[in-house]
Amino acid sequence: MTQTPQELNETSYKAEVVVLGAGPVGLAIANYLGQMGVEVLVIEKLDTLIDYPRAIGIDDESLRTIQSFGLVDQVLPHTTPWHAMRFLTPKGRCFADIQPMTDEFGWSRRNAFIQPQVDGVMYQGLGRFPNVRCLFSRDMYSFSQDAAGVDLSLRKSDGTEERVRANYLVACDGGNSYVRRTLNISFDGKTAPNQWIVVDIANDPLGTPNIYLCADPVRPYVSAALPHGVRRFEFMVMPGETEEQLSQPENMRKLLSQVLPEPEKVELIRQRVYNHNARLAGRFRMDRILLAGDAAHIMPVWQGQGYNSGMRDASNLAWKLALVVKGLADPALLDTYEAERRDHAKAMIDLSVLAGNVLNPPKRWYATLRDGISWLLNYVPPVKRYFLEMRFKPMPKYTQGVVVADNIKDSPAGRMFIQPKVELEDGRQVLLDEVIGSNFAIIAWGSNPKWGMKPEQIAAYEQLGVKFIQVLPAVQLKAEREVIDGVITVGDCTNRLKTWFGLHPVSVVILRPDRFVAAATIPQMLDKAAAQVLYALRATPVIGNAQINPGKVA
Repeated sequence: MTQTPQELNETSYKAEVVVLGAGPVGLAIANYLGQMGVEVLVIEKLDTLIDYPRAIGIDDESLRTIQSFGLVDQVLPHTTPWHAMRFLTPKGRCFADIQPMTDEFGWSRRNAFIQPQVDGVMYQGLGRFPNVRCLFSRDMYSFSQDAAGVDLSLRKSDGTEERVRANYLVACDGGNSYVRRTLNISFDGKTAPNQWIVVDIANDPLGTPNIYLCADPVRPYVSAALPHGVRRFEFMVMPGETEEQLSQPENMRKLLSQVLPEPEKVELIRQRVYNHNARLAGRFRMDRILLAGDAAHIMPVWQGQGYNSGMRDASNLAWKLALVVKGLADPALLDTYEAERRDHAKAMIDLSVLAGNVLNPPKRWYATLRDGISWLLNYVPPVKRYFLEMRFKPMPKYTQGVVVADNIKDSPAGRMFIQPKVELEDGRQVLLDEVIGSNFAIIAWGSNPKWGMKPEQIAAYEQLGVKFIQVLPAVQLKAEREVIDGVITVGDCTNRLKTWFGLHPVSVVILRPDRFVAAATIPQMLDKAAAQVLYALRATPVIGNAQINPGKVA
């Protein structure tokens, strides 16, 4: 039974989890926790959600995260799928064309979007849950924690003081995080010397699709087509220029003349100057306080990974918090959040910095070398595919945390599982995650996913909310077969699951709620793998016989 965060009196609240910051990461975490029945209080300093220019690229992993809490159908109308990214020389030659057409996770790899619209969908989504409450216009000016929880002091815009008591605090309060600074957690890295001005225009005056990054040595710029007829331009700010100066009509026309034949014929929405930072927090957790999103890491925009890295934080952290708050796992599980996320966040920062240096090389002769090499490499098919399919993007691969180590070459353990369409017994075709929901899953190719598991292990996984799924070739769904109690049978109607299992010497996977493979095995070894995953989870169902020979855990 879910409960509404308690309002103890007019100036005091109590919740299981406080999320500080109603940005995309905080909203995603609150939505996931909300559907899991956790009492959540979202606290936002501003009066409303931010509506100024922000992220414009959302990837397949983030859409899968939004799918996990039931809002992807409302988000998709605000996206442009299959969004290509093209790097141009000053003369207009494309020297890097990134247009991945893969959809192994169920969605287009690259998508354009307008962040405030998607944030609005996630905020409205919180209204589904009576156990989630949002407080706007609250300035958190102090906090403290003890062995049992966290205390927060808030100040409303009218000066009224409020107090909050929570089990955990998730700080999603941005790159200038008050929580991180107060905890004296380092934020190592650097700020790029150049600023950029972002200009959003209605009724797109160009109309061409995709996004173009022009490596103009005088003033590099970006031209991006966004949903709903919006065009975004980004221009490097030169030394001595200010936002106030560039925003003046005559200077704005001069900027736009670089990209438009008639710069005065535009419907300006807004403009804003940004710094590009590359920074990583020294730690993501301090006892009952956790950092997520920009509070934990910030990166340049060139690969569109700042937003998506934050959404990976939300996907990784939310299900672990839900287990801990509901008493199904030890708080030590929360340590795996930093262990799993920090290295990949660093890799995405490095990639974003590299992409920025490609667009705006620190030395002029680097650009000449870049243009020549890229021209030659475009004629080498493997290299061209490497860029086209975006294989340079480092995908998360967890080697520690909630993942069971094995000796399988190119093991799928620690990687995200695919999401193809599957056929249900009634003939409908749905994406795999629609069958799993927000739960753990044990998926077996051809066999009974419970076979070989001990009764106490099955009970422990059922307490965690597991879905046992048997996958068959879709044509076999019409054959007479044994009905297995508590097992969902689906058909592989696209051959993708058979292909995936055929690439690895395994036929059973244990999936975490964030769709990462915790363990991959065969039916004869499933009982051992199941015990190892329970051990790695620090799950409270791991009592007595359920924890049998945990073996090697990453």
